[in-house]
Amino acid sequence: MVIVKATEESEKGFDPKPDMLKIIEDMGRFNEELKKAGVLVTADGLQPSSAGKRVAIDGSRRTVIDGPFAEARELVAGFWIWNVKDMDEAVAWVKRCPQPQLAPSVIEIRPLYEMEDILPESASAQGAPR
Repeated sequence: MVIVKATEESEKGFDPKPDMLKIIEDMGRFNEELKKAGVLVTADGLQPSSAGKRVAIDGSRRTVIDGPFAEARELVAGFWIWNVKDMDEAVAWVKRCPQPQLAPSVIEIRPLYEMEDILPESASAQGAPR
C-alpha cells in the first residue's frame, strides 16, 4: 500500500486552483503509467478528516469520534494499492511520482500481509483460505 500523507493544505479540502488542477493532471498521467505497467490495483484520494469519523473499540464499547483528527502530517490524504515484486520496485515507482500536493509531500510504502505471513504452514496446508 502506498500512502500519500496529508498536509495542512489537503486537510482544508479540495480547492480547484490552477496549480491543483495541474497536479491532478500529472497524477492522472502517472496512474496511467502504473496501469499500463500492470502495477496499479486501485487508488483514491480521501476527503479531509473533518468529513470523517473514528470508532474507538474497547471490548463491547464503541465510541464515535468526529473529525477533524490530529496533526495533518499524521493523516492520510490518499492511497494506492500496487502489485509489485518487492519494496525496491515500489520505491522506484514512488521516485517517479509527481508531487501529489501543493505543499511538500510525504509518501509512505507499507507491505500488506499475505495469508502465509499470518497462518503457520500447517494451517495453510490444511486448506485455510489463501
